[in-house]
Order: sequence, then structure tokens, then C-alpha cells
Amino acid sequence: MCGRCLCGATRFEVDPPVQTCVNCHCESCRRQCSAPMTTYIGVLDTQWRWTSEAPKVYKSSPGVERTFCENCGTPLSFRSEKMSGVMHLYVAAMDEPEKFEPTLHVAYEEKLPWLKLADNLPTCIGPDYTRG
Repeated sequence: MCGRCLCGATRFEVDPPVQTCVNCHCESCRRQCSAPMTTYIGVLDTQWRWTSEAPKVYKSSPGVERTFCENCGTPLSFRSEKMSGVMHLYVAAMDEPEKFEPTLHVAYEEKLPWLKLADNLPTCIGPDYTRG
């Protein structure tokens, strides 16, 4: 499974299986992606790699790093110390995003009030879905 930024300068590969696929409503993800929510996959550090130039890293808050292409600005991933050993890659950056179906909404308490959802997925309070 492969992914890339808009301009193609930053590329990555993922070895299946993915650990999770979730919709995130936290303000940080919304701001990084300029979207009302975003969807990402979680993969173990041993199951993914950059295959071209590595992206720039932005430390958005204590213990959280977000990456983006230095050339075109595409957001690609985030990593949290709370979920060590896992990289979270944005599904929209995957070459075949339709192959990933979310199973959970995280940080649901931050969902924008005008965003109406009818998918009946379970919700989790806070961005750390490992808390259950």
C-alpha cells in the first residue's frame, strides 16, 4: 500500500495489516488538514517507511509530531508519545483511500456541531483511541 503528497515529492509505503482506521475530530487534526475531520490509519513503526525524501516535522504540542511535505505542504501523518510505536498516516494521502474504512470516531467531543453523521460508528472521547 502506497501513499504520497500532492506533488509526489514525499512518498511512503505501508505493509498490511493496519492496526486501525478512525475518523478524528480533534482541533489539531482539523487545523492541520483544514477539514471538519480527518481519517487516518495506525500502523506499527515496523510496517511503514518513507520511500523518497522525508517530510518536514512540526511539533504541534508536547509529545505530538505532525509531518507535511516541504514542497507542497500536504499533511501526511502524526505521531503521539501516548501511542508509541505507531505512526498515523492520513487516508486521503493513500493511493487507494477507498480501501480503508473507518471503524470509530475519536475526539468526538470536539466534533463540529454542524457536522451531521449517520454512519452509526462508535465514538471515543479524546484522540487516544487506545483508551477505549
